[in-house]
Amino acid sequence: MFRKLFVAAGLLAASFGAASAADLRMPVKAPIAPVVAVYNWTGFYIGGNAGYSWGRSRTDATLSTFPGGVLLATGSDTFHMDNWIAGGQIGYNWQQANSNWIFGLEADGQASGEKGSATFICGPACTAVPTTAAASVSEKLDWFATFRGRVGYAFVPTAMWYVTGGLAVGEIKSDVTYTTPLLVAGPPVTASAAGSNSTTRAGWTVGTGAEFQLVGNWTGKIEYLYMDLGKYSFNNNFATPGVAVGFTSHFTDNIVRGGINYRF
Repeated sequence: MFRKLFVAAGLLAASFGAASAADLRMPVKAPIAPVVAVYNWTGFYIGGNAGYSWGRSRTDATLSTFPGGVLLATGSDTFHMDNWIAGGQIGYNWQQANSNWIFGLEADGQASGEKGSATFICGPACTAVPTTAAASVSEKLDWFATFRGRVGYAFVPTAMWYVTGGLAVGEIKSDVTYTTPLLVAGPPVTASAAGSNSTTRAGWTVGTGAEFQLVGNWTGKIEYLYMDLGKYSFNNNFATPGVAVGFTSHFTDNIVRGGINYRF
């Protein structure tokens, strides 16, 4: 009897120990989700760009006697100055935490192939014979630079749309030629004279664009700018053939360009 009771007690203890061991198993930990960094636009950046410009020069011309200043003729024309542009930019963006708004400053410098020309005709008032004289001007925008503020909105963390505006500066070179027939015996003879002028103008620019992450710290952008360098005047006095040619031009530009930036 005692042996049976001892065996029963041992079996009961063994089953209780197994149950307790099952209850004491270590709990399984849930996997920890990785922390995903939120994209932030804050920081300095530098990059390059290239594009195309559609420039316009609205030009008024006057022809007068020299010396004397007696007005002979006037004329007006608007000519195209369309060509490529390329350059670089540097800037800084600031984005507050938990905000989609981005504020920044940017400066850029551009080389330009923009150039165009116009010819103004003067009839018998400019000549001693019943033919015409011609005053021609060609203009070239050698370079320009802009210094702008930017306000952007990130519609997704890695892409923003922005508006921009500020100061624009550019150098415009002008070449002038004047040709007139002379009253002489024999075959027709013409007299011609040439001059040049260079001016650096300050104006304004405004535009819009979009910028987006490409990979890592690299971003791409596409941008439109309207630029106005204002009016400028220049005069050339030609003792031979005795005429003063004056021009007043107003230069504006429509710019479309794409670019790549590296953010630090």
